[in-house]
Amino acid sequence: MISYYTWSEFDKSVEHIANKCEFLEFSGIYGIPRGGLCLAVALSHKLKIKLISEPKKDSLIVDDVYETGMTLNNFKNIEGAMFFVLFSKIKPTWWNTVHISKKKQWIVFPWEDTLNSVCDRNDYIKKRGLS
Repeated sequence: MISYYTWSEFDKSVEHIANKCEFLEFSGIYGIPRGGLCLAVALSHKLKIKLISEPKKDSLIVDDVYETGMTLNNFKNIEGAMFFVLFSKIKPTWWNTVHISKKKQWIVFPWEDTLNSVCDRNDYIKKRGLS
């Protein structure tokens, strides 16, 4: 199942995360490449916090999707860090999410090439052994 996430939905999600973080102080914001980069830039502008090139203590760390945890888990033990994803395919425990999605749902973000979305999905599934 493929879902198309729009710029309008993205803007609402940025607003949601910004509202949750507006009274918190961060050393910077780190977007996990590739999926977290657009979100990090948008939140950097909205919250007026600097983008950082690597996650560090007390930073806000963002990504597009939490599915297997393979990516976000690499940063889990950074002291004082807060984590947000746009979509989580499981109920969040130590990270925050804007949306919960189904495991089989493939989300095409507005900054992605929609023509290649099926190939991207198939490559991802093969690489992660999720078939």
